[in-house]
Amino acid sequence: MSSEGFHVHGPHDHAVEHAAHGSDGFSNNIAVMTAILATVGAAFGYLGGATQNDAALFKNNAAIDKTEAANRWNYYQAKSARQNLAELAMTLPGVDPKRYEADAARYKHDKEEIKKEAEKFEESSKEWNEKSDEAMHKHHQWALATTAEQIAISLAAITLLTRKKWMMGLAYGVAGVGLVLGGLAWLVH
Repeated sequence: MSSEGFHVHGPHDHAVEHAAHGSDGFSNNIAVMTAILATVGAAFGYLGGATQNDAALFKNNAAIDKTEAANRWNYYQAKSARQNLAELAMTLPGVDPKRYEADAARYKHDKEEIKKEAEKFEESSKEWNEKSDEAMHKHHQWALATTAEQIAISLAAITLLTRKKWMMGLAYGVAGVGLVLGGLAWLVH
C-alpha cells in the first residue's frame, strides 16, 4: 500500500496546473489570478467560520443566562409561596401573628434580591442573544464574499478552457464583488 494520500482535484485545478507550465501570458495571468482568489477565498472562509463559532458561543451563553434567570424566578416563586403561607398563618385563629411576621418580612426581602438577580440574568441573556445575531449576520456576509470568490475561481477555469476575454472580465468582475463584500464584512459591525 502506498503512503501517498488520496487527492481530489477540482476541474479547474488541471487547467491551472497546465497553464502554469506553459509560457502563454493569458494562461499565466489566469493562473495567478486563480491562486490569489483561492487565497482570498480561504481567508474569507476562515473569517466566516470564526464568526459562526462566535455566534454559537454567544447563543450558548444566552441560554445559560436564560436558564439561570428561570432558576431565580423559580426560587422567587418558592419564596412567594412561603411568604403567603406565613401571612396566612398570621390570620389563623389561636395563632400568635408575631411568630410569623418576621418570616413573612424575611421572605419579602429575599424576593426583592432574587428578583434583581433574575432580571440581571434576563438582561445578560438578551445581550448575548444580540451579540449572537450580530455575529451570525457577519458570518452570512463572509459566506457571501467567499461564495463570490469561489464563483470567480470557477469562471477563471472556464476562461482557461474557452480562452474568451469577456469571460476573464466576468471572472474579474465577480472577484471584485467578492472583495467588496469581504471589505464590507470586515468594516461593518
